[in-house]
Amino acid sequence: MRLNGITDNAGARKKRVRIGRGIGSGAGKMGGRGHKGATSRSGVSIGGFEGGQMPLYRRLPKRGFNKWRRKDYNEINLGTLQTAIDAGRLDKSQPIDLAALIAAGVVRRPKDGLRLLGNGELSVPVNVTVNHASAAAKAAIEAAGGSVSVIEVKVLEADVAKAEKSAAKKKAKA
Repeated sequence: MRLNGITDNAGARKKRVRIGRGIGSGAGKMGGRGHKGATSRSGVSIGGFEGGQMPLYRRLPKRGFNKWRRKDYNEINLGTLQTAIDAGRLDKSQPIDLAALIAAGVVRRPKDGLRLLGNGELSVPVNVTVNHASAAAKAAIEAAGGSVSVIEVKVLEADVAKAEKSAAKKKAKA
């Protein structure tokens, strides 16, 4: 075998078509773009255009709602709490809150608060302060001999009145 005899397999390297290089190339003059119009020009962006027909994304109804300024909570499971206590990162005799979890490295940043979920098992009594706690999580902590205190959210009287008015209106409608 010689170095000057080494070649690719037949068909391994396909030559690209050089567009707009004269009539003899087969892709000259218009360069395969046809005559005039948006697609013959550079920078064309047609996307979901369907030739003037109402496009699919406008034929389908809008769905859902994204709440503006929605709260983003840290979610922690009972199993994660137990793991941190077993590893010695959390002290079970001290109250456990968001600041303690951040200091222990269980939670990375405060976000808008802490939500406790009931996945996993807890075998030691702990006192936990959270923004929200699922019913299963509360039951599991109380069964282990601990307590859960939920941080109260301040609600304006105007918001309460508005909610009551809305509920009364729905009840009257039904």
